Amino acid sequence: MADNKTIKVTLVKSTIGAIPKHRATVAALGLKKLNKTVELPDNASTRGMVNQVRHLVKVEEA
Repeated sequence: MADNKTIKVTLVKSTIGAIPKHRATVAALGLKKLNKTVELPDNASTRGMVNQVRHLVKVEEA
């Protein structure tokens, strides 16, 4: 089980003007406040969610 890769996702832009689907995606990623970071597993579902809101978040390899 050495494939425990994670990514760090940081909310860098507010969701105030975002469409509701993108707001829900940001919430599902566990991001509540601006400039907060969460560590998530690096898998296809997480990558898809991040790709949908890539204009609102910053992604780093952890």
